Amino acid sequence: MLKEEKVPLKEAAEQVARVCRRLAMLHLAFAKTLVAEFGEEKGKQIVLKAIKQYGISIGKEVKAKANALGLSLEPENYIEDLPHYGMHESMEKLEIDGEPRIIARGCVMGKYWNEMGMGELGRLYCFVDVAKYMAFNPDYKLVHLKALPDGDEYCEFAIRLTTEQEKKDFFDEDKDWRYIDR
Repeated sequence: MLKEEKVPLKEAAEQVARVCRRLAMLHLAFAKTLVAEFGEEKGKQIVLKAIKQYGISIGKEVKAKANALGLSLEPENYIEDLPHYGMHESMEKLEIDGEPRIIARGCVMGKYWNEMGMGELGRLYCFVDVAKYMAFNPDYKLVHLKALPDGDEYCEFAIRLTTEQEKKDFFDEDKDWRYIDR
């Protein structure tokens, strides 16, 4: 049994990074298996369907927390669902061209997928960000302006309003909703 003790932040971040790397491996294993079993197009559709459900589960959980606190479902009240340490080397909030942005450097998962030469298949996981925000409040989406698995140096995010068509396509089981991440 583990005894209670204080763990240095650096060590805790390393442990989170280890788990994130394992999650990246798991995602890639499932994605590769689905593509091998069903072909590239159908396999990727199944991966995206699962990622959407995963994101919706996260978004609903965050929504319930915000509701319990009596907060409106505006982006500033999205209670962050990711670890603060270990998943990325650094995260910074800034404003670019008058728009709030988040820059995440050194994503453990993106680095792993790129190391394996599987950035494109790994990148399907990143659509969880769009899904979780739209499940929290369908009027908003968290989009990737840059993404490490796409070959960019870092990930850059922005929160933007969704269109009626994006909402319709996202909640339609048969629509390809990847375009929403822009």
